[in-house]
Amino acid sequence: MKNRFSIGQMSQLHNIPIKTLRYYDEIGLFTPAEIDPNSRYRYYSTEQFEQLNTINYLKTLGVSLKEIKTLLDRREIDHFLQLLKQQKEITENKIRELERVRDRFENRIAEIEKARTISERGIVQIRELPERKIVRLQEKICSEHQLELSLRKLENMTGQNSSIFIGKVGLTVSSHHLKKGEFTKYNSIFLVVEEEGTHDEFVSTLPEGEYACVYYNGDHSASPAYYARMLDYIGEQGYDISGDSVERTIIDQFISRHKEDYLTEIQIPVKKLTLQQLEGSR
Repeated sequence: MKNRFSIGQMSQLHNIPIKTLRYYDEIGLFTPAEIDPNSRYRYYSTEQFEQLNTINYLKTLGVSLKEIKTLLDRREIDHFLQLLKQQKEITENKIRELERVRDRFENRIAEIEKARTISERGIVQIRELPERKIVRLQEKICSEHQLELSLRKLENMTGQNSSIFIGKVGLTVSSHHLKKGEFTKYNSIFLVVEEEGTHDEFVSTLPEGEYACVYYNGDHSASPAYYARMLDYIGEQGYDISGDSVERTIIDQFISRHKEDYLTEIQIPVKKLTLQQLEGSR
């Protein structure tokens, strides 16, 4: 018969594995038009081609097989439209999430490319920086082990995933410890928030204003010498520390095996002392 196709022929015509067609039959989604009572061979007809096309179309939209079966069983326009609208909304949400991921990639690429061009390493400068949103966990951190545990706590607390924040993880040292020269007594860990959507209860800010800043070759272990250099510079320029430092490794051993590529930035918020304050400090 011309209008009779074996399961193998259907598989070739529609580029669908035989195993998939058998499964569709098992769950009642797409059953053969005829089953030979003697051989138990499955046979399909051309009238079923459009049904299979519809199943494939809905699958590409992300509709589950259970939903497709319900749709084909009911065959109501309102139900079909509702399903398409739901999938459209799901798709739009996926697009927005992919756009956020794309933006993170672009930001990270731009930062690493900029980092490779920085020539003034080890030189302290005063810079005006904008306000930055962060999620932060206040906790004492004195080792790499504690850092990783604190990062996991921060992720769980805020619902953030550090794998998408590569390079956006930072540590802080309180102004109190900075002035005492205790540069490795970190008092918090934070993640820079790159887009909206984080619960406000977890979001704080690094305030805008003047910061003493330095880039240097190395990781967190090399920071004490640069903190000491920064404090000398801050005093020489007539400034005082006005808040916790911000320390962030931009390029580390996970990005490059060459230590000369490592790059860390320290930022210390500062305020200009008045003439009276300067005279009083002498």
